[in-house]
Order: sequence, then structure tokens, then C-alpha cells
Amino acid sequence: MQDFTFYFQMGIEHILSPEAMDHILFVTALCLRYLWKDWKKVVVLVTAFTIGHSITLALSALNYVNFPTAWIEFLIPLTIAATCVNNILQPAAAPSARLPWIYFFALFFGLIHGLAFAGLFLSLEGREGLITHLLAFNIGIEGAQLLIVLIVLLLSFLIVQLIKLPRLWWLRLASVVILIISLVWAYQRFPDHQNSHDEKAHINVGYRDALPA
Repeated sequence: MQDFTFYFQMGIEHILSPEAMDHILFVTALCLRYLWKDWKKVVVLVTAFTIGHSITLALSALNYVNFPTAWIEFLIPLTIAATCVNNILQPAAAPSARLPWIYFFALFFGLIHGLAFAGLFLSLEGREGLITHLLAFNIGIEGAQLLIVLIVLLLSFLIVQLIKLPRLWWLRLASVVILIISLVWAYQRFPDHQNSHDEKAHINVGYRDALPA
């Protein structure tokens, strides 16, 4: 039980921390198009994301998949950007499909985010109790995500239904802001860009060390 609680708390803290702001903004972008009355749709949406990241997290823990961390960190802001673009392009009267594309976005992008979750999980994980630890970690992540969903829905309720800002304006304005942030992150995290900065830092350190005292 102590192990379960530890991994559950680790899952929560992994999402509700400044270092996980990219995951927070992704969940926020997913939920922006919904209002309080759409909570059932949001639950399905978040569940699709959870299924996606649970699959790749489990596969990583079992050593079936292994992707370079730098590329995963680069792809995550691109998933945020793609979700924001989808929000911005949403028509005023969206067609009532049984399975909107946003659900597939959540599932597929969850696969990418799960690879990022694996980094923290695998740093502490051994083989013993793997299934229980995975379950606890995922439940913790899910609980933290639902808290973010609650905050986003309350914010949308305040802005759209109390302040009376048109829903589409709110959706597009918030999505543009998140889109800009995600593109900046993608630029900063591009592996070749990071390598270039690392090389420059190494050269500068070497140059300083070569200077006479």
C-alpha cells in the first residue's frame, strides 16, 4: 500500500508542477472547446488521452519501446500546437460527429506524452510490483488531469457564461496564446538547436578556462 501511495503521489506531482507546464497546456487546449454542460464529453476526451499515454508508458516500462528523450520533448509542444490550430479552425457550428477528430488527437498525442512520462517513472522503477506501480502512477496522472479539466471548465464558465464573451472568441483567443507558447517551446527544444547551444556553451567554457588568470 505504501508503494501504491508513493507512485500515486508521484503521478500527481508529475503533472501539477511547473516542469509539467507543457502537459498542463495540452490538457487545457483539449478542453477549451467545451463548457460545463459538456462535462461527459470532456471525461471521454481525457480518458482517450489517458489510454494513449498509459499504452506507451507501459511499453516503455517493459522495454518494448525506447525513443530519444530530446525528440519526445520536441514533439510534445507540437502536439499542443496542433491541438490549438484545430481549435482555431473549428467552425462556429461544428458538425455533430459521434467521434470528433479531437478524440483521436487526444489518443494519438497521448501516446507521445506517455513516452515523456516514462522518463520519471523509469528513473525509480524496478521490475518488482511493476503493474501495481504503473496503475498507481497512471491514476495519479489522471487525478491531476481531472483537476486541470475542472479549472478550465470553471474558467470557461466564468468567461463565456458570466462575462458573456462569445464562446468562439474565447476558444480562439486562448488557443492563439497557447499556440505561441508551444511554438516557442518547439523552437527551443529542437534537438539540433539544443546541440548547437550545448556546443557553444562548451566552446565558451573552454575559452574561459584557457584564459590566463
